[in-house]
Amino acid sequence: MAKAKRTTHRSKAAKKLYAKRDKGGKFKDIQTFKRAHGADVKRKSKAERGKAAQARSTASAVKPVPEGYHTVTPYLIVNGAARALDFYRKAFGAKEQVRMPGPDGKVMHAEIQIGDSKVMLADEFPQMGAKSPQSIGGTPVGICLYVARVDAVYEQAIAAGAKVERPLKDQFYGDRSGTVIDPFGHKWTIATHIEDVSPDEMQKRMAAMSPPA
Repeated sequence: MAKAKRTTHRSKAAKKLYAKRDKGGKFKDIQTFKRAHGADVKRKSKAERGKAAQARSTASAVKPVPEGYHTVTPYLIVNGAARALDFYRKAFGAKEQVRMPGPDGKVMHAEIQIGDSKVMLADEFPQMGAKSPQSIGGTPVGICLYVARVDAVYEQAIAAGAKVERPLKDQFYGDRSGTVIDPFGHKWTIATHIEDVSPDEMQKRMAAMSPPA
């Protein structure tokens, strides 16, 4: 059975363009090819091409994680952000990097640097669902802060106004740590890693700490 001929509908102008192919069926130049397929053949100026290339280059240079930030960054809601910024400076040696005050004097957004990590914080805005630990009666979230000299920083935090929740001591998993609650209701476990402990050894030590059944 003979195959039916495929019919195409092209304008006379398109037929003339297709007639400009060489014997191998290929178009003689890219402009002819584009016109045959209905493409816009208007060439961009050199300046336009340069701007487009620069835009692509700039877009590809932007990092998904900003310079100086880690993948996970804590964001604290506090009742009295200005006071909190001062406390974190005294307690943990935090360096303030960003402070964005709102029209009512509250801090809309702030960022501090503690060691090699950033912490973001802002005043509470209950009407927007942003409540501090003091407004909700505590917090289920804690922050672990590793430092070189845990004893000194632990005592420094208490002197600045933090309250002891867990006394400082050597832990079975290889840290020396203690937990304090800052004046704004956030929990900080301050620690120095003092020993590398394998998972098996952790299990043994934890079992030895458990009271007999």
